[in-house]
Amino acid sequence: MSEDVLGPIGSGDRVLLTGAGGFIGSSLARALVERGAEVVAPLPKGADCANIEGLPVEQVEADVRDAGAMIEAAEGCRFVFHLAALYRFWAPDPEEFYEVNVGGTINVLEAARRAGAERIVYTSTVGTVGLERSAPGRREGARLASEADWPRVEHLFGYYKRSKYVAEHEVLRAGAEGLPVVLVLPTMPLGPRDRAPTPTGRTVLDFLNGRIRGYTDTSMNVVDVDDVAAGHLLAAERGRPGRSYILGGENIPFKKMLTQLAELTGLPAPALRVPAPAALAAARLSELIEGRLAGRAPRVPLEAARMATTQMVFDDSRARRELGYCSRPAHLALERAARWFTEQGYVSSSRLAKIRWRG
Repeated sequence: MSEDVLGPIGSGDRVLLTGAGGFIGSSLARALVERGAEVVAPLPKGADCANIEGLPVEQVEADVRDAGAMIEAAEGCRFVFHLAALYRFWAPDPEEFYEVNVGGTINVLEAARRAGAERIVYTSTVGTVGLERSAPGRREGARLASEADWPRVEHLFGYYKRSKYVAEHEVLRAGAEGLPVVLVLPTMPLGPRDRAPTPTGRTVLDFLNGRIRGYTDTSMNVVDVDDVAAGHLLAAERGRPGRSYILGGENIPFKKMLTQLAELTGLPAPALRVPAPAALAAARLSELIEGRLAGRAPRVPLEAARMATTQMVFDDSRARRELGYCSRPAHLALERAARWFTEQGYVSSSRLAKIRWRG
């Protein structure tokens, strides 16, 4: 057995899981509980715990920005999974992205070091991967983006991506100092328990509610949230310290994704193709009027528009080859997300009456 392989997480293993109440975190919490692990879930005061209600996890009132609380929560933990992050495209105070995503990560790393954790899995994002070589027409030999593609700093649009990029470097710095860290980079996870919803889940929800009037010429990598959770476990058990792994699914054009949702629900797919300049102009106007002048979240965030005009296609073969990672087809992830949103009351009654499930 390779010295990097720790063996399966199982009964008696104490595990620290930040972000346990979130979308990916709650799926990972369920997977850990099924293994018999003792899960410690630090949650900030007032956090929504509905996703882990009824699960036998040890909930601790603690914010990742509180270094002392993290050290106390991590005591005796063999594994640490750090998923807690501020994941959105806009915030009234941009400094909050750095306080949570960078400062919080530094605190968790120090807590893991003091606890003597055997493996720390840090959840980053494919938003920190360079996409220049995956853009058709930009240069010859365009291909899927992988962990080896570094981004241009000026292309890290938005505070979320920038703060996660900085946090990655803090994780790698800790790894260089001897901490056994592994990084995972989920693509576009979809599925149940996306309560916020996340920016990725909102795409499905906006379709269900008839808010998507057109589509842009882009593609994305769709993955089921439970597959991403399974990838986290594999990264902890088999990942090489200091290595990054994209946890992805199926690369699919945005138009095809909307078509699959239409076929699944019986709702009409938008037929209007929106040029990239028009999408970006609408986003800039939304950021100016709603964001800067009105002080509320823009209906069309600029970062989201930039993503919608970029080919977000990825190669996750490293995770499949080195970890044994696998994923289900995109249409299954789309169906699970769509059904959950409708069952949980996220869809308007008028649209709900028009749905005819065909899955």
